[in-house]
Amino acid sequence: MVKAVLLLVVVSVVACAKAAENNKFDSIDVDRVLASRRLVTNYVGCLLEKKPCPPEGAELKRVLPEAIKTYCEKCTPNQKQKAFKAIRKLRNDYPQEWKQLSAKWDPSGEFTKKFDADEKKNKN
Repeated sequence: MVKAVLLLVVVSVVACAKAAENNKFDSIDVDRVLASRRLVTNYVGCLLEKKPCPPEGAELKRVLPEAIKTYCEKCTPNQKQKAFKAIRKLRNDYPQEWKQLSAKWDPSGEFTKKFDADEKKNKN
Protein backbone atom coordinates (compact mmCIF):
# COMPACT_ATOMS: atom_id res chain seq x y z
CA MET A 1 0.00 0.00 0.00
CA VAL A 2 2.79 2.41 0.88
CA LYS A 3 4.44 1.71 -2.46
CA ALA A 4 1.24 2.66 -4.26
CA VAL A 5 1.20 5.99 -2.49
CA LEU A 6 4.44 6.94 -4.18
CA LEU A 7 2.55 8.18 -7.15
CA LEU A 8 1.32 11.17 -5.25
CA VAL A 9 4.77 12.50 -5.69
CA VAL A 10 4.15 12.37 -9.35
CA VAL A 11 2.43 15.66 -8.41
CA SER A 12 5.99 16.86 -8.45
CA VAL A 13 7.07 14.54 -11.16
CA VAL A 14 9.51 13.01 -8.81
CA ALA A 15 9.06 9.56 -10.21
CA CYS A 16 10.58 10.82 -13.42
CA ALA A 17 13.80 12.25 -12.09
CA LYS A 18 15.69 8.99 -12.04
CA ALA A 19 13.70 6.80 -14.42
CA ALA A 20 16.44 4.27 -14.88
CA GLU A 21 16.91 3.86 -11.13
CA ASN A 22 13.25 3.97 -10.19
CA ASN A 23 11.45 1.66 -12.58
CA LYS A 24 9.37 0.59 -9.60
CA PHE A 25 7.27 3.70 -10.21
CA ASP A 26 6.05 2.26 -13.52
CA SER A 27 3.61 -0.13 -11.86
CA ILE A 28 1.89 2.36 -9.57
CA ASP A 29 -1.86 2.81 -10.06
CA VAL A 30 -2.28 6.59 -10.25
CA ASP A 31 -6.05 6.53 -10.09
CA ARG A 32 -6.15 4.38 -6.96
CA VAL A 33 -3.66 6.55 -5.12
CA LEU A 34 -5.31 9.84 -5.97
CA ALA A 35 -8.77 8.52 -5.14
CA SER A 36 -7.78 8.25 -1.47
CA ARG A 37 -7.94 11.55 0.40
CA ARG A 38 -6.04 9.91 3.27
CA LEU A 39 -3.13 8.85 1.07
CA VAL A 40 -2.98 12.23 -0.64
CA THR A 41 -2.98 14.01 2.74
CA ASN A 42 -0.24 11.78 4.14
CA TYR A 43 2.09 12.21 1.20
CA VAL A 44 1.47 15.92 0.88
CA GLY A 45 2.40 16.17 4.56
CA CYS A 46 5.57 14.19 3.86
CA LEU A 47 6.54 16.39 0.93
CA LEU A 48 5.84 19.53 2.94
CA GLU A 49 7.90 18.21 5.87
CA LYS A 50 4.87 18.29 8.17
CA LYS A 51 4.60 14.52 8.60
CA PRO A 52 7.10 11.67 8.68
CA CYS A 53 7.95 10.08 5.35
CA PRO A 54 8.17 6.39 4.60
CA PRO A 55 11.41 5.36 2.84
CA GLU A 56 9.76 5.74 -0.56
CA GLY A 57 8.65 9.27 0.29
CA ALA A 58 12.18 10.18 1.34
CA GLU A 59 13.50 8.87 -1.98
CA LEU A 60 10.95 10.88 -3.87
CA LYS A 61 11.92 14.02 -1.98
CA ARG A 62 15.55 13.34 -2.87
CA VAL A 63 14.92 13.25 -6.63
CA LEU A 64 12.18 15.88 -6.81
CA PRO A 65 14.42 18.89 -7.48
CA GLU A 66 15.95 17.28 -10.57
CA ALA A 67 12.57 16.16 -11.89
CA ILE A 68 11.24 19.68 -11.65
CA LYS A 69 14.39 21.28 -13.04
CA THR A 70 14.53 19.00 -16.10
CA TYR A 71 10.77 18.83 -16.68
CA CYS A 72 10.83 15.07 -16.33
CA GLU A 73 13.54 14.73 -18.96
CA LYS A 74 14.69 11.33 -17.69
CA CYS A 75 11.19 9.91 -17.45
CA THR A 76 10.04 6.97 -19.49
CA PRO A 77 6.96 7.74 -21.61
CA ASN A 78 4.86 5.71 -19.15
CA GLN A 79 6.19 7.63 -16.15
CA LYS A 80 5.64 10.98 -17.82
CA GLN A 81 2.07 10.05 -18.79
CA LYS A 82 1.30 8.98 -15.22
CA ALA A 83 3.00 12.03 -13.74
CA PHE A 84 1.05 14.47 -15.86
CA LYS A 85 -2.20 12.62 -15.25
CA ALA A 86 -1.57 12.91 -11.51
CA ILE A 87 -0.78 16.62 -11.80
CA ARG A 88 -4.05 17.24 -13.62
CA LYS A 89 -5.97 15.27 -10.98
CA LEU A 90 -4.29 17.08 -8.09
CA ARG A 91 -4.88 20.49 -9.61
CA ASN A 92 -8.56 19.73 -10.18
CA ASP A 93 -9.47 17.67 -7.11
CA TYR A 94 -6.93 18.77 -4.50
CA PRO A 95 -6.28 22.45 -5.32
CA GLN A 96 -5.13 23.47 -1.82
CA GLU A 97 -2.65 20.62 -1.65
CA TRP A 98 -1.41 21.41 -5.15
CA LYS A 99 -0.94 25.07 -4.20
CA GLN A 100 1.16 24.13 -1.17
CA LEU A 101 3.27 21.65 -3.12
CA SER A 102 3.84 24.13 -5.93
CA ALA A 103 4.85 26.86 -3.50
CA LYS A 104 7.46 24.61 -1.93
CA TRP A 105 8.79 22.67 -4.91
CA ASP A 106 8.19 25.04 -7.87
CA PRO A 107 8.37 28.53 -6.33
CA SER A 108 9.48 30.14 -9.60
CA GLY A 109 6.58 28.52 -11.43
CA GLU A 110 8.82 27.39 -14.30
CA PHE A 111 7.66 23.76 -14.21
CA THR A 112 4.03 24.83 -14.02
CA LYS A 113 4.45 27.20 -16.97
CA LYS A 114 5.89 24.41 -19.12
CA PHE A 115 3.16 22.03 -18.01
CA ASP A 116 0.41 24.55 -18.80
CA ALA A 117 1.93 25.25 -22.23
CA ASP A 118 2.01 21.52 -23.00
CA GLU A 119 -1.57 21.10 -21.83
CA LYS A 120 -2.70 23.96 -24.06
CA LYS A 121 -0.75 22.61 -27.04
CA ASN A 122 -2.17 19.11 -26.58
CA LYS A 123 -5.76 20.40 -26.46
CA ASN A 124 -5.38 22.00 -29.88
